[in-house]
Amino acid sequence: MDIGISELLAGLGILFLYLYYRLTANFHFWEKYNVKGPKPMLIFGNFKDFILGRINIALLLKKYYDDYKSEPYVGIYDRSSPILILKDADLIKDVLIKDFNHFPDRGLLGKESQDPFSQNLLNLEYARWRPLRTNLSPVFSSGKLKDMFYLIAECAQNFENYISEIIIKGEPVECRELTAKYTTDAIGVCAFGLNMNALGDENSGFRKSGRDLMDNNFKNIARRMFREWFPRLYALIRPLVYNKAVDFFVDSLKETMEYRKKNNVRRNDFVDLLMDLKEQPKEKLNNIGMNWNIDILFTNSCICYIVLILMVFFIVEMTDLLVTSQAFIFFLAGFETSSTTISNALYELALHPLYQDKLRQEIREVLAKDGKFTYDNIKTLKYLDKVVKETLRKYPPGSLLRRISVTPYTFAGNNLTIPKHTKIIIPVWAIHRDPDIWSDPDAFDPERFNDVNATTRHPMNYLPFGDGPHNCIGLRFANYQTKIGIATLINKFKVNVCDKTCIPYIVHPRAFIPTPVGGIHLKITTC
Repeated sequence: MDIGISELLAGLGILFLYLYYRLTANFHFWEKYNVKGPKPMLIFGNFKDFILGRINIALLLKKYYDDYKSEPYVGIYDRSSPILILKDADLIKDVLIKDFNHFPDRGLLGKESQDPFSQNLLNLEYARWRPLRTNLSPVFSSGKLKDMFYLIAECAQNFENYISEIIIKGEPVECRELTAKYTTDAIGVCAFGLNMNALGDENSGFRKSGRDLMDNNFKNIARRMFREWFPRLYALIRPLVYNKAVDFFVDSLKETMEYRKKNNVRRNDFVDLLMDLKEQPKEKLNNIGMNWNIDILFTNSCICYIVLILMVFFIVEMTDLLVTSQAFIFFLAGFETSSTTISNALYELALHPLYQDKLRQEIREVLAKDGKFTYDNIKTLKYLDKVVKETLRKYPPGSLLRRISVTPYTFAGNNLTIPKHTKIIIPVWAIHRDPDIWSDPDAFDPERFNDVNATTRHPMNYLPFGDGPHNCIGLRFANYQTKIGIATLINKFKVNVCDKTCIPYIVHPRAFIPTPVGGIHLKITTC
């Protein structure tokens, strides 16, 4: 039977209407729950400007946060999938801490076949995350950090020597690259027992790999965008956007593990813990199971006992891929977040020379007494602590926190009950820039964190490392690594703005961790 033009057009019209219905059917989701929010757009939902590279997601969420000033939450859409932006501090506390059992997952886990390296501690679902988190935590304990402090101090000394050499040219220095070399070496020697030599070798493979992986080039942008927003298409294009820098890190880690196993070498670091888990997962995880706190599980639910029994005897198959995934995410997070924080702190100190002088005086007073930085005297640098905290307030590397509900959940004090699998976003960047919480939020003021001010704020209004069971496992290490790096530089050198300094600070729309367009260029001189 021949099909006429009218029948063809009718068929296409029906197909269009069907697709339109499927793509927009969920757009009234938040209306049903009386949750206010911006009107979504076909295909893009509420993320058009972010997907098209016009604005960083941190700033887009801040826009929605500000547009609905009086609301405790805002309803938006990821394409057609509903997301709830939480604004109220008490509700945030419930999600992150009090009712963690309802929000134990971040909802980020991709299929292993699509993205093998998504199987890491940051993304894993609760059943695999919990035993891994418990086993890996000792490498970042305060006791372990104290033992490895001398290694960080040695990296800081190399950092100082490197700066002395590069400033001879008298040219502006790109501080994000400078500080990333220091943090690459520090995370390498402390967590992996590897001399990454990022400061000593301009062609260091580890620094080159880290730079390639975090660069805002086309491949990295496409990989992040498709993995997040179009996962089915990502499975098809993954070979085209795969970053070969991953291979260098994987091969290096495998060589390290093989060498240690063959030569019976132990450092009791992150790599050794991963190797132990791979060799003896059942014994380790069963021991953990006996110590789990039932309150963390689904309390007051008839299935909690079933879940507990399953998890006690649950065995994480620590394949080479799963081991490498953990190491990979620790490497990326270990150098990038701290280097970004250090460079942002230097940027603000260059803009505020009086703050810089005050910090230098405090540092020199401590060194005059002790002669060198130690695990204990770093903790006595109160003004340095304020500077770091204010830097993390103004420029939180983790600009948002994600959670997903695993049960229907009713928010305390509200009539809002969200269904299972509802996505939650906590907009850290927006909260840290809220003028109702932080007066003149765009100003850099370390005294926001003096003892008086610190006690008057809700703890959920400052979340640079998250909070609750899912907080950053390496926050102690990051804190010390950052403080020693800043203190080492400010003690001997002065940072100043120059013609290439980014004023104002314009956040790169495609940056994974919010950073300025063009980098942070400063003039560094001896003092």
